[in-house]
Amino acid sequence: MSTLANPPSILEMSQEIKKSCGDKQVEITVERIKMAKSLKEKQSNDLEKVAFKRKAEGDEKPAGKKEAKIIELDSLLITMPLPHIPLKNIMDVEVKLVYVDEEKVSYEFVESYPSTGNRPTCRAAEIADPLHGPNFSVLPQIDKWLQVALKDASSCYRQKKYAVAAGQFRTALELCSKGAVLGKPFEASAEDIASVASFIETKLVACYLRMRKPDLALNHAHRSIVLNPAYFRNHLRQATVFRCLERYSEAARSAMIADYMFWLCGGSEHGISKLIKLYWQAMIEEAITRAESFSVMYTPFATKIRADKIEKVKEVFTKIHPAYVEFIYTDFQGLHVLPQTVDWSSFPPQQYLLTLGFKNKEDGKFLEKMSSRKLPTFTEHKTPFSLLTREDTVRHMETMGKRILPILDFIRGTQLNGSFRACSGVMEKLQYASLLSRLQRVKEQSQVINQAMAELATIPYLQDISQQEVELLQSLMADAMDTLEGRRNNKERVWNTIQKVGRIEDFLYQLEDSFLKTKKLRTARRQKTKMKRLQTAQQS
Repeated sequence: MSTLANPPSILEMSQEIKKSCGDKQVEITVERIKMAKSLKEKQSNDLEKVAFKRKAEGDEKPAGKKEAKIIELDSLLITMPLPHIPLKNIMDVEVKLVYVDEEKVSYEFVESYPSTGNRPTCRAAEIADPLHGPNFSVLPQIDKWLQVALKDASSCYRQKKYAVAAGQFRTALELCSKGAVLGKPFEASAEDIASVASFIETKLVACYLRMRKPDLALNHAHRSIVLNPAYFRNHLRQATVFRCLERYSEAARSAMIADYMFWLCGGSEHGISKLIKLYWQAMIEEAITRAESFSVMYTPFATKIRADKIEKVKEVFTKIHPAYVEFIYTDFQGLHVLPQTVDWSSFPPQQYLLTLGFKNKEDGKFLEKMSSRKLPTFTEHKTPFSLLTREDTVRHMETMGKRILPILDFIRGTQLNGSFRACSGVMEKLQYASLLSRLQRVKEQSQVINQAMAELATIPYLQDISQQEVELLQSLMADAMDTLEGRRNNKERVWNTIQKVGRIEDFLYQLEDSFLKTKKLRTARRQKTKMKRLQTAQQS
């Protein structure tokens, strides 16, 4: 876990943005859930039209080919080797997609634009044209001092004076904190303010990446997603930051989400999607190569998963990876996709079973426990009603940071919409942040919470969520924002409450196991005593 060196004023979201957006976070979340649902319904309708067309065309062709293809896919029990992708190819993707807006900055500085009642929202404009950044021509008039600050910052950026540019973009962010965002601040919506702030955050990400200081870029990358989760470049920039920090599993997930968002928001240029998939594939390859404690196998399938199929998968895995068979885990929490074969417009896309094998049994055993329950928690704490000592907290933090989160991050690198609660990786990060807080590791805690908030903001776009999950999402976002702001109240954070319930659940399971074992032992003793008495009676 990297320690951020940002000064405190930069570490956290500026106060005015918190005031303008944070207090309306629940409102924004509801709007985004509606928007995400609308986008998914539109894409679903498009998919149905395509499927109907294919079916009509297929009626004219001889039957049997589709079934043969399914059988062929279902019979494959292989590891999917990922070819080595040169660093130059990865850098080319970053130049074309991550830094693409460097010279195209004129749209930042539009002239005063009269606000009209029929003007489309900034969010709708971005979704309608997902290939470009925020289109400020559809916003109300931008504050003139903010325009000046952005012009100066971008001028320095074009001259490759990245440190100076970063300072001036921070000045622009400070102007936002004082209410200087739009010409009529009292009429501006939280979404419009968030769009402007997100744009500035992304420019800071680009500056720090150019300065080769990805640790300083990380929180800005997270916040750009919190403020604008539907824009695919924000996720790709986050992937680049993770790559520079050598956090390849998280980079893979960010690239996967970037590709999905590009498609979801109407992106149709095949070349862009191909570049994103190449980047995603490279990050998976690097994550697998660098993994020391486990090995992995992806198995394609096209029909229902049967128990005998799982056993066959394990047999194949054992032959291919004999050094990683102390504990073998097959992930059923959500099916996986790979960049080589995924096509978001084809429903469902080609899916895979993920099998993980571990050298050390204890390194992977927790997965089985965590994935089998609704409430995500990891507990080595045997007494759920007592407080953790400092030594216990350090041990838990190291276990979470070095054993649990890296494996969950890897699993999620090819899993778009796994279960929100179990093994999602989000709740576990928030619980990990609480451990960091106990040890007063404030900078790391801030980074982890910002990352979790980015994940939470993105969830409605990735999967359908129930009303109960919507309420949980809102509670988690509100508590995370309160934690970043340093607000304290009598209520416990949602993720800590969930962890407590998990500990109590563990405790009850242990009591049940103990009772059953004791009962079994007593029954065995009684039978043994009874047999001895019978033998004694027969002898006499």
